[in-house]
Amino acid sequence: MIGETQMRSDLSGTRQSKATIQAKTGVMAGAKRVLGALVAVAALQGSSVMAETLNVWFGTTTPRGGASEGIYHATFDTESGKLSSASLAVKAQQPGFLAIHPSKPVLYAASGSGVTAYRVQADSEDAKLVSMGSVESGDGGVAHLSTDQTGRVLLSAQYGGGSTTLYELADNGSVARRVSVYEHDALLSPAGSGVAGNRQNAPHAHWVGTSPDNRFAFTPDLGMDKVVIWKLDPNSPSLTHHGFGEGIPGGGPRHMKFSPDGKRIYLLNELTLSVTVFDYDAETGTMTAGQTIAALSEETKAKERFNSSSEIRVHPSGKFVYSANRGHDSISVFRVDEAGQLELVEVEAIRGGWPRNFNLDPSGRWLIAAGRDSHTATVFEVDANTGELTFTRQTQQIPTPICVLFSK
Repeated sequence: MIGETQMRSDLSGTRQSKATIQAKTGVMAGAKRVLGALVAVAALQGSSVMAETLNVWFGTTTPRGGASEGIYHATFDTESGKLSSASLAVKAQQPGFLAIHPSKPVLYAASGSGVTAYRVQADSEDAKLVSMGSVESGDGGVAHLSTDQTGRVLLSAQYGGGSTTLYELADNGSVARRVSVYEHDALLSPAGSGVAGNRQNAPHAHWVGTSPDNRFAFTPDLGMDKVVIWKLDPNSPSLTHHGFGEGIPGGGPRHMKFSPDGKRIYLLNELTLSVTVFDYDAETGTMTAGQTIAALSEETKAKERFNSSSEIRVHPSGKFVYSANRGHDSISVFRVDEAGQLELVEVEAIRGGWPRNFNLDPSGRWLIAAGRDSHTATVFEVDANTGELTFTRQTQQIPTPICVLFSK
């Protein structure tokens, strides 16, 4: 009897346990459904919060009798990928390359033989940019310019003169003064590599920028087949020659970009339409060349009367690298493997002529290519998994654009 009673009690307990488990399971299932709904709502809200409207600035070349009048402004919706029509932001002569201050609403433009600072008024119905003054480079036409990471100094590269210029910035972001001009031919004799005839018989500085830690500055020099490395002191301010990054013979270094982790440098070779990958030692400020990979095949280049590389960009994820090909009028897409090596995965036409410049939006989801000769800005969507480009069938008219710059 005791065993039978105990058995009934155990069975009753088991039935109660099952009922309790079922009840708890039902509650948990309901909670999961509620949680799932909340997560979905949060995702939608996050998506709407993440979406934003960016300013897009277009630097242009303004030849005599040309259509361009200066710097142009448009807006870009990061959710839909919609680029608005552009309007003149400010009248300016030869405002080719542009840069934005890292923390202040100030835009900088190459302005013929100098640099000009502009206060940004993107929300204004009238002038979008208001001049804050100009300073001469001290060595002729400016090919490229950028600020350091802190916004204390501005640097410019002069192609014709073959030099790098350092400027001090004021507290309001304006250009306070030109500190010094650093001539590249004083660093090496003979300074030009001489490999590619008259393109390399003298220094031709083409880009300038700083390392992620702001300790060094770099100027790729097309004529020297080298990257000039400077030690940067933004407080003095001053530049001191530190060494060279050795490019490939006849490559013609044009522009360069760091990988997001700062461990590699991708150098664009204008004359050979290729990219050289460098390992970068942040402690010593030195760069060691490794792989060089072609952006276009020899068969493809042979079908064009003229080809040259123009711009290089690295995807924010670090997984992809892009370079532009003038003549073929396309963008080459490279995948980056775990060792930092590049693999060419696609060559995409820009649906325009002479892509002097292009840029990725900060999210890396969109790419805008500027066609100088077609007077166009075309929009592409970036595949997050492959890096490949899809033309969105959006084209806006911009007179002779040669620089694309995003800002908030």
